Amino acid sequence: MRPFLLLQHGPPVPAGDAAGAAASNPVFWAILLGYFGMVLAFGAWFARFNRTTQDFFFGGRRFSWWLITISIVATGVGSHSFNKYSGMGFRHGFSSTMAYMNDWFFMPLFLFGWLPIVYFMGIQSIPEYFERRFNRLTRILATLSILVYMLGYIGIGFLTMARTLAPVLAPHGWSQAGLIWLLAGVAGVYITFGGQTAVIFTDLLQGLLLLFAGLLLVVLGLDWLGGLDVFWNALPAEFKLPLADFREPSEFNFVGIFWQDAIAGSIGFLFLNQGLIMRFLACRSVQEGRKAAAFNVLVALPLAAVAVSGAGWIGRAISVTRPDLLPPDTPADDVFTRVASIVSSPAGFGFFVAAVTAALMSTVDTLVNAVAAVAINDVYRPILRGRTDRHYLRAAMLLSALATLTGVAAAFFFARFENLYVAHGVFHATATPPLVTVVFLGIFWRRFTTPAAVAVFLAGPFLMLLGNAFPETLIGPLSHGIALPEDPEGTPYKYIRALYNLLACFGVGIGLSLVTRPRPETEVQGLTLRTLEAARRLFKGGEPNDAAGERLRRRFAVDPALPPSSVRAAAADQERLAARPGDLVYVCDARWWLGGLRSTHAWLRDQGEEPPAGVLHLSPDLLQSGRFLPERELTVEKEL
Repeated sequence: MRPFLLLQHGPPVPAGDAAGAAASNPVFWAILLGYFGMVLAFGAWFARFNRTTQDFFFGGRRFSWWLITISIVATGVGSHSFNKYSGMGFRHGFSSTMAYMNDWFFMPLFLFGWLPIVYFMGIQSIPEYFERRFNRLTRILATLSILVYMLGYIGIGFLTMARTLAPVLAPHGWSQAGLIWLLAGVAGVYITFGGQTAVIFTDLLQGLLLLFAGLLLVVLGLDWLGGLDVFWNALPAEFKLPLADFREPSEFNFVGIFWQDAIAGSIGFLFLNQGLIMRFLACRSVQEGRKAAAFNVLVALPLAAVAVSGAGWIGRAISVTRPDLLPPDTPADDVFTRVASIVSSPAGFGFFVAAVTAALMSTVDTLVNAVAAVAINDVYRPILRGRTDRHYLRAAMLLSALATLTGVAAAFFFARFENLYVAHGVFHATATPPLVTVVFLGIFWRRFTTPAAVAVFLAGPFLMLLGNAFPETLIGPLSHGIALPEDPEGTPYKYIRALYNLLACFGVGIGLSLVTRPRPETEVQGLTLRTLEAARRLFKGGEPNDAAGERLRRRFAVDPALPPSSVRAAAADQERLAARPGDLVYVCDARWWLGGLRSTHAWLRDQGEEPPAGVLHLSPDLLQSGRFLPERELTVEKEL
């Protein structure tokens, strides 16, 4: 018996006809709309956990590494990934996974440099770092750049989903523009009201769904083809190579993808994606964030690489064995949808479309929430100071809706590119170099100066525009021999331009730093790799206590004598915790599968009466901030 009968297709139907026919099948719509309803219900339910802007943007900094890991997968894979990498897999084979190898280069710098800096220094937005490291003007310039970067990503997400649904709904009168507006409306509702807690828990579901759907599609495709040997023999030899040719063809080559994705893209995603940073800031500690990042790179990303590219590989084998079903010249952006319609039933096709919809939500929800965070903390709050936190929370929800609308406008801009891979590549190569230069030199080179940072934001884009105007003169010498496109309307040096843009920005930053004076080290404590221990001392409120202790499970009682954000434990428990008064502890509902949803941080105090053995005393405010239930036991452990 063939596996997954419910998901498999019946008699072969041409791909375009199969995709269009799905819109007339009630099973397809039941699954797709059921998924949308589930996502909206998630957003509505978790909105009740948003009592402060800290909850809305960072989820209260309380979650466990495994929950954040799956959420990061959903964010990193993104809606564009299935279409983008399926298209490249269809055209170029296994080398479509090259981009997923890139984070390995910079992950150690992220784990032991950037992550502890932003976490320990309490940085709520990336532009805030620029002001504390440099000055107010640098923050303003960084805010503008980061908003453009994130809004552009939102636009790509909406465009991707519209192109995914176009083969299904276009035969029934839906235009690409109409689909963009429809999807923006659905996505905006739950993002606007749900906040970071809704994003994290919704993405827990979506991240698992994404990996499962992508891998399942490969399994169904292999079964449809008749086995692994048929699939393998149908692929051309060059499709089986893990890396693309060094410089050919101009639309997909190793050196261009390396500079665009491994350098500009990976630094941009790891260091400058406010949505990703907010994920890590939602972790209960730096150690938990490091666990999430390491597991993501070592385990989740390799699986994701296969999941997002697999439809393209299966599609190429189908186009060789059955070109009547999937022509070899199928547009890259249509490959995922058409392959899913061939190898699955209407029920299965609805599931796969819902999976890509999950990817859209996962990327867009993170970025919309991140845009609101930057807009509130870097624009709105500095202008309207002294308002209540509730006021800022309402403003954040309104700005989330505005970000969604702006993303729609960006989607129409990116629609002019020939496919999503090119649109994403040109966007990355253009939007990230000034930000990458300033944040990277700011963290890892203490000699980097404020005038140099300002110059990178102002002179860097000018030099980049010159490169765009005179590509053969300025980018050509750096192109490693990549040929110009034969189509005069094509985008020249679409990927290798990232190298020119990076060199231009780094050249400005390093050159001006050598002739200007840096800020004294006392003014940048905790903001550079060299002063990282100072950041940790500031976070802990004194010299850190690194003694290893136990995790204890205790009943709790409320003690009104304790100051806010405080706990008190029996002397024997303090000894087992290896903690002393003044240490930061993590108090959590004992049910581990909640992932830290009901938890909080508190300071260990010695005021008031010592609690009896087996009981932990909490200050009254912790009952609300931790969402603790009276009948439930808690775990407590010292934060290192």
